[in-house]
Amino acid sequence: MPDVPHLTPSRRRRPRNGVRAVAAVGVVLAVAAGGSYAAGFGPFARGDDGPDPAAMQQARAFLADWAAGRLPSAAGRTTEPGKAQEVLQSFTAGLDIEQPKLMAGDDGVREDEDGTLGVPFTARMPVTGLGTWTYESRLPLREQDGGGWKVDWRLSLVHPRLSETEKFRLEREETAPPKVTDRQGVSLVGDAYPSLAPLLGRLAGGAGGGGGPRGAVELVDRASGETVRTEASFGKKPDPAAADRPVRTTLDAGWQAAAEKALGEADGKNASLVALRVDNGEVLALANSPSSGFNRAASGTYAPGSTWKIVTSSALLLKDAVKPDDVVDCPKYLTVGKEFHNVETSEHPGATFRKDFTESCNTAFISLRGKLDDGELGKVARTYFGVGQEWHIGIPTYDGSVPVPKDETEKAASMIGQGRVQANPLIMASVTATAVSGEFHQPSVTAGNEDETRTEPLPDEVVSQLRGLMRATVTDGTARVLADLPGEIGAKTGTAEVSDDQDNNGWLVAHRGNVAVAAVVEEGVTGGGSAGPIVHSLLSAVPEDPS
Repeated sequence: MPDVPHLTPSRRRRPRNGVRAVAAVGVVLAVAAGGSYAAGFGPFARGDDGPDPAAMQQARAFLADWAAGRLPSAAGRTTEPGKAQEVLQSFTAGLDIEQPKLMAGDDGVREDEDGTLGVPFTARMPVTGLGTWTYESRLPLREQDGGGWKVDWRLSLVHPRLSETEKFRLEREETAPPKVTDRQGVSLVGDAYPSLAPLLGRLAGGAGGGGGPRGAVELVDRASGETVRTEASFGKKPDPAAADRPVRTTLDAGWQAAAEKALGEADGKNASLVALRVDNGEVLALANSPSSGFNRAASGTYAPGSTWKIVTSSALLLKDAVKPDDVVDCPKYLTVGKEFHNVETSEHPGATFRKDFTESCNTAFISLRGKLDDGELGKVARTYFGVGQEWHIGIPTYDGSVPVPKDETEKAASMIGQGRVQANPLIMASVTATAVSGEFHQPSVTAGNEDETRTEPLPDEVVSQLRGLMRATVTDGTARVLADLPGEIGAKTGTAEVSDDQDNNGWLVAHRGNVAVAAVVEEGVTGGGSAGPIVHSLLSAVPEDPS
């Protein structure tokens, strides 16, 4: 019977304050020599410019297939495809590794003593729910008699310590997290606030309580199962002094409950909502529909559509390239490499810039693209709004991206929040808060987070102009869905194209008093029609200003 990869049970340990789930991984034992080396040739024999490009191409292709989960293809690039596929499958599945990142290094490539070409690579192995295991290894390649190169299969290429006598095992341990409360000390539990259920463990652990998942990748003896060494450890050790101390967040139980209820207006579509304080960035509510799984509110990557015109307007106003009362024509269509149009192909001949903003005229904004340098929109987003800088808010986030446009068509798209501009409701709520206050505050869900952001305040005149534009959008423009609510509300709608076979995403951002809100509805068609009722529901259920 051949020796094949298998999972082995781990040694039993008494967990502390919780239970421990264990997964183990075994690997095949045999290693073969692989193909023979073509006589008279070596990996550097074709010149002094470095290793044979064909060998490097094969190395990178193997790593790319492995990283993408194309294990049969990766194994087919080795001298022993059957064994390679079994080991790679056992290694990634048994250690709960998902979407590994494997990168070959150009430095350190050398001919090894056995005649193979050794290519160093860095492995970043994300272990589900725990963290990333990073290590270095080498990929041996051997030139074949018939020409070409193959990875010379051996266990040590997967990891230098993987061998016929030692393998790896994953051990998990769950510890009971401390209680999590809102800003007033009200207990936050997943049953009452479903959108928070996936985040409570992270909030507790990240705030110093030491709760949440812990684990380790251990090197063990194949015969005895005894641990030889710990290769990687994940999670914080419990702090006994903090175990009974609640973790207080910036969230507000009333706002959170209203946000969860408001997403019922999404009619079953994927949607998310964030509300935060304008004066300090503290998040009052963060909700997702569906509530389980991916936190699209803070980690989603969406084209923000016309809500991004807040940033575009800021860039134009900062350099006095346009004023609210300037005439900027709004035709139905404008061609910049491709044909751009307005929602429902509307047009507003002789419109002012204020009208272009309140009616969300794409063609007018695109016509102003020459007023900005290619990288200027991204610079303004980063310098004044903190977009694209690294945020630390207490939970994982995606912090936005505004790349320099590759061509004029992409620059046109970026003016209206399309192309490669990426954001999410957390980012757009923060953008709204910055626009109406003039100052960026790193958002936060917990206290005491590191703040590495560096921004500049918007000039008072620009802030005043932005507030006026957003207020007019509620009273006379596309955000009239909010006009019946109390308070001096300003807003901006957005419609973002996704693909030819999907309906547009709908966006709406708004501010009232000391709160900024952003909502997105996937395939919501229009912002006012899909995200508008969600924001309306939230703001009608909460006080004009948070306590």
